[in-house]
Amino acid sequence: MRVLVTGGAAFIGSHVVEALTAAGHEAVVSDLRDGLDVRRPQAVASALPYVDAVCHQAAMVELGTGFGDAADYVSHNDLGTAALLTAMADAGLRRLVLAGSMVVYGEAAYACAEHGPVRPGPRSVADPGAGRFEPRCPRCGEVLTPGLVGEDASVDPRNVYATAKLTQEHLAAAWARSPGGSAVSRATPTCTARMPRDTPYAGVASFFLSALARGESPRVFEDGGGRRAAGGGRRAAGGGRRAAGGGRRDIVHIRDVAAANVAALESEPQEGASAAAYGGPALVVTRECRLGDVRHITADSSRLRAELGWKAEVECTEGMREFATSKLRGEQ
Repeated sequence: MRVLVTGGAAFIGSHVVEALTAAGHEAVVSDLRDGLDVRRPQAVASALPYVDAVCHQAAMVELGTGFGDAADYVSHNDLGTAALLTAMADAGLRRLVLAGSMVVYGEAAYACAEHGPVRPGPRSVADPGAGRFEPRCPRCGEVLTPGLVGEDASVDPRNVYATAKLTQEHLAAAWARSPGGSAVSRATPTCTARMPRDTPYAGVASFFLSALARGESPRVFEDGGGRRAAGGGRRAAGGGRRAAGGGRRDIVHIRDVAAANVAALESEPQEGASAAAYGGPALVVTRECRLGDVRHITADSSRLRAELGWKAEVECTEGMREFATSKLRGEQ
């Protein structure tokens, strides 16, 4: 299979290119740093007649908590995706894997001991100042227990980046509804070598390692709390839990993410911890809070395992040790 990988020279895209090559496929790289801007259909149109599928990794990343750069997020992520899909439609290319994000779910999977599954409302400005970080039941006010987020969970984007990523999915879904179209999406935070330094793209993983490299203590927002979800395992995807950003996140090793992209491309079309490893100073809990962030989000990867035969192979401890001793992009 010949696959066009947009953003193929960047962090995740470069690993996808390696995984495709290792699986016997041919990867064609399109990347903004080489002047190939997917926001202009003509920039990629010349390559599309000669490929079998597109793996769309190009995007503006990071959190996007405010609106100062909202237009940039919409331009790169949504206009870029729309332009790419237009070019694919014109070329008759009907197979797409889109790099989505779990941030589209917001605070998505919680349960109250008395009222069962509930969704907490947005964080108030007053709560962090009063030391209230854990989401509470909107009916009784008790602290909620976080659980695993399935793919069928309702979406609730709570910042600019999340909103732009969800729009990407809607665009891809609209494109895939035409005859013969197939699109696959969603992903969780990643970490490993070649991650850009000082970037919040992987939650706090890169910030932690950058701070340790400077001899500084990594800073954890909020109160540093993170409770293990019921049914959690030991693997780094759908099971590798670490308190990060004040809550709990999945951190998936990039090799597993790249393998998931390859599995999605090869599948039949369907409808519709770092401080200890590095040896640096201990974490510092800041009790600072970003209201656009979520407290806990942990993926349920059961559908991916069942339908594509994929599973995370890199253990969380192994992956974090490798990440902690690797160089970030931009370091000498």
